[in-house]
Amino acid sequence: MKLKKIEKDFISLQPVIRVATVDKNGNPHNVPVCHVIEGDRIYFATGMRSKKIKNLTENGNVALVYDEYSEIWSHLKGVFIQGEAKVISKGSEFRKVRKLLYKKFTRYEKEAPIEEEKTVIIEVTPLRVVSWGL
Repeated sequence: MKLKKIEKDFISLQPVIRVATVDKNGNPHNVPVCHVIEGDRIYFATGMRSKKIKNLTENGNVALVYDEYSEIWSHLKGVFIQGEAKVISKGSEFRKVRKLLYKKFTRYEKEAPIEEEKTVIIEVTPLRVVSWGL
């Protein structure tokens, strides 16, 4: 599914998204992650043994939420995405996305290096998008 330009712009400005996955028993898992957007795909890195990876191996469906809260409710903004996740563990695609993450989050490289075979990158392809306040 193609994202609207205003949705892409909003997403690219957000430093953190919330990622929701479920395990094989249907138990939810929801965590914040740092991300980048390239085209209509969203990417984030995580450890190979993280709960997110275990869940995504059992069920490739994922939900993402980007939002800005305001006490003035007419100023609320956000994007909700349901999509399919693909795990990238090495290769040129891995290195390309790692560069994008390092560029957006300059602390990443020294404080939480993204290394092939130790870290994976998740690519999310949006299937359903709902936005508000944009």
